[in-house]
Amino acid sequence: MLVLGGDSSMQVLLKMRKILLLFLLSFLVQTNAIYSQKNFTDNLHANVSCNFGYNLPEYPFIYSLTNDYIRSLEVTVFKKTTGKNLWEEIYNYPDQGLSIFYSTLGNNEVFGKELALTYFFRTYFLTFNRLRFYNRIGFGLSYVSRKFDIQNNYLNVAVGSNFNFHFNFRLGANYSISEKVGLYTGISFDHFSNGNMSEPNLGINYVTGYFGGSFSLGETTKREKHVIENHVKKNSSILFLSTGGKHSRALSSKFYFTSSLSYEFSRAFFRKFHFGIGGDLFYDSSVKNSLEKMSKNYKPSNSFQTGIHVTQSLVYNRVSLSLQQGVYLLLTEKVDNYPIYTRGIIQYEVSKRMLLRLSMKSHFHILDYPEFGFGFKL
Repeated sequence: MLVLGGDSSMQVLLKMRKILLLFLLSFLVQTNAIYSQKNFTDNLHANVSCNFGYNLPEYPFIYSLTNDYIRSLEVTVFKKTTGKNLWEEIYNYPDQGLSIFYSTLGNNEVFGKELALTYFFRTYFLTFNRLRFYNRIGFGLSYVSRKFDIQNNYLNVAVGSNFNFHFNFRLGANYSISEKVGLYTGISFDHFSNGNMSEPNLGINYVTGYFGGSFSLGETTKREKHVIENHVKKNSSILFLSTGGKHSRALSSKFYFTSSLSYEFSRAFFRKFHFGIGGDLFYDSSVKNSLEKMSKNYKPSNSFQTGIHVTQSLVYNRVSLSLQQGVYLLLTEKVDNYPIYTRGIIQYEVSKRMLLRLSMKSHFHILDYPEFGFGFKL
């Protein structure tokens, strides 16, 4: 069993940050064929928006500690796609870009403030002349100014580390005043936590309304059209090997190694949506420590869990976003006796045979640990 100390946990977190940045960079390079345009500023836009809202009372203590509204400021730079590849037209010419997000968290003394850098992908699903409705998904890294400290900030049992993962989902509308200027408004859901890389790790959720404006930084080029052939349904079998790490849920400084071996059979029923079923074998080296602290008997087999899962995937070219729901069978989860597990997955197809995967395993709304892995098509 591999057990890492506190210094190693920070090293692992730094490695995870580098992996995430490399993953997002590879996504931008692969999907952003628009970079091949004559001028980089073609179809480039900037957006500034203000947010105002509330913490979501998922945990009663967060509600009781909240003494102020959420106030946020966001600056984004994004590209409007023009159909340089088939997938841009299939997704109705989406936007993709980077966001710098600064926000209060409802209590400056306890929770501090957050500064986040995220990559986002925005798709438009309804258009009425100059009015367009969209959804936006963003994922990245954030820095929080206040974290848990047993002596100086013991009330903050939501945030155990300065560096965290930040997730954002938005629904909104854009109205084009002219070809160069537009207005945005909508509702935003944000969540950040450290993925159990440090304890405590409950994280904070908040919802805000926002309003802002966008400005064109370059010329708008003509959209391209493609001949979209009929979709051919295909099957694939993939073997994944992943590794990660976590802290036990006892404010322990020790960092524990995790790994998994997964098989998935997938079928592309639709071009943008794929469905799959498979099996998992998990290894969690923190189980022994957790069971002993609970005065429960431990057997070496308790560190292993097995299960079966179903997967729903949203596909964009070589990148897919997946949600997985699994049930433990045979070797079950012994620490909290959870019957089911879930995974959120970002996946990138490096070649026809090899894939990269970044995933987050959880039990209901309790995040367990992140993993980075490789997949091989059989």
